[in-house]
Amino acid sequence: MQTIYHKANTRGHANHGWLNSFHTFSFANYQNFDRMNFGVLRVLNDDTVSKGMGFGKHPHRDMEIISIPLSGNLEHQDSMGTKEVIREGEIQAMSAGTGIQHSEYNENKDEEVKFLQIWVFPREGNVTPRYDQKSIREAEKRNDFQQILSPNPDDEGVWIHQDAWFNLAKFDAGVSKEYNLNKEGNGVYVFVLKGNAKIGTQELNPRDGFGIWDAKQFTLEATTDAEILLMEVPMDLPCYLK
Repeated sequence: MQTIYHKANTRGHANHGWLNSFHTFSFANYQNFDRMNFGVLRVLNDDTVSKGMGFGKHPHRDMEIISIPLSGNLEHQDSMGTKEVIREGEIQAMSAGTGIQHSEYNENKDEEVKFLQIWVFPREGNVTPRYDQKSIREAEKRNDFQQILSPNPDDEGVWIHQDAWFNLAKFDAGVSKEYNLNKEGNGVYVFVLKGNAKIGTQELNPRDGFGIWDAKQFTLEATTDAEILLMEVPMDLPCYLK
């Protein structure tokens, strides 16, 4: 087993007034060549958007883009004609593929919206752009792993063009559970949303990240009540990027 630990206060940070953003991996003006990605996981941004503000229309291509609101409502519009509001307890996935433009705004005029924006390289380029959004609150599990993303349209949660599986873990203090990887050659990036946890001897605090690869399974333990996001992704970049 190989591991890497990213303490929360080592992340990149940009405060634009309307946007307060923390970057786990290199992004925009945060350039850290030791933290470009974790396998095909390219971006993990922890964003807070001010009341009524947001990202104007901008382009993407050849990227799977996942948004997970942590509080508040995020309004999405794109060049496919999609106009949706993503709320806490939901997840959105968008395949940029051959090219797409989209915008994201805080729908609320009286409160901030906090959300994770995650980018994953797809297994192949030039796929047809698509949009997917689902509630994850209805299938919420306590003290177990709840799958919220996979490569399979018929599975729980949203799906993307990559052999990736995301799970939420909402554990009570003292609960521990073994995570078994879905595919050989994948790794898991563990990101603590709330509370404290432990993997092996590594203590994890809120917004810490911990990557694990060359392993078939590991045990996650909550040392306090905790909410944790596990992102299992291939560690090898797709051929079109090499």
